[in-house]
Amino acid sequence: MECQDIIQDVLCRIKAIKGVEDTYILNEEDKEKIFALEKKAEGAVLMGMGVGDNQGIKEVFKRQVIIAFTTNMDYVWPEGPNVILMQHGEKVGEDVYDPEKLEECKKCKDMMVMGNFVIYRSAVPKPHIAKKEPITVVLPPQSCKEVECVSNVVNTVLASPSTPSDEYIRSIMDLKPVVGQGTFIIGFNVC
Repeated sequence: MECQDIIQDVLCRIKAIKGVEDTYILNEEDKEKIFALEKKAEGAVLMGMGVGDNQGIKEVFKRQVIIAFTTNMDYVWPEGPNVILMQHGEKVGEDVYDPEKLEECKKCKDMMVMGNFVIYRSAVPKPHIAKKEPITVVLPPQSCKEVECVSNVVNTVLASPSTPSDEYIRSIMDLKPVVGQGTFIIGFNVC
């Protein structure tokens, strides 16, 4: 199977995912620009919680083919966690989307639930220690079962881009900001 045929098959699989709207294959210039935007965003404070570490994007950029796609409110995020809060090498919190698991967490004295975030109280350092090392907001790499099953595709990684990269992706796709619309980037190798 030719490389272009494999990429076309992947594009079809992505477009078939519920909630996916548009796709765009990143060229070398786009990759360089997004990589630079992600590098710059890494030092920024994310969600008012701490510095960012988008491990998903770092993994995506180690792949041969990188595709951006937009989603609407019908898109179901990959099984989490999609955000992990780390401090001193220890997990201090994460996002949880399973309603049953959230209810269990609410009952636990050691856990504080804020929306869909669970904070592990015993892991959170005292304020005088916390000033020495801010919390790191980790965006881990995710899987994408719909693409992983494509013949001759290996090492598939899905990631959520930073806000500046999201804006850049929308601009190259000639899209206006729409409430409820998001972007993802997926990378894979062709064997």
